[in-house]
Amino acid sequence: MNKLRIKKMGVLSVANMYAVMAAGISLLIAIPYGLIIIIFSLIGASTARGDNAFAFGGIGVIGGIAIMFILPIIYAIISWVAGALSALIYNLFASIVGGIEIEVETIY
Repeated sequence: MNKLRIKKMGVLSVANMYAVMAAGISLLIAIPYGLIIIIFSLIGASTARGDNAFAFGGIGVIGGIAIMFILPIIYAIISWVAGALSALIYNLFASIVGGIEIEVETIY
């Protein structure tokens, strides 16, 4: 078994990884959530009368579609910033404490 130590993390690579993971996970949440909003707004619009029905249904559809696209983007941006900050903080403390030791094994 070989021991390795992570002395420094690439700030941009950690930030990019956080952003991609957050965008992927938020897509799993945002798409069903947006579809539920669209469905319920259309159901609610079917019970209304006149121009209110079109306004209620239209706002719900636009809101549901917006959630499906905007939520993953917002999560990715916030996670990118959090990833960059975490890598910077890790690099600061790793220089003081020495970093994280990991044990690796070569498999052939």
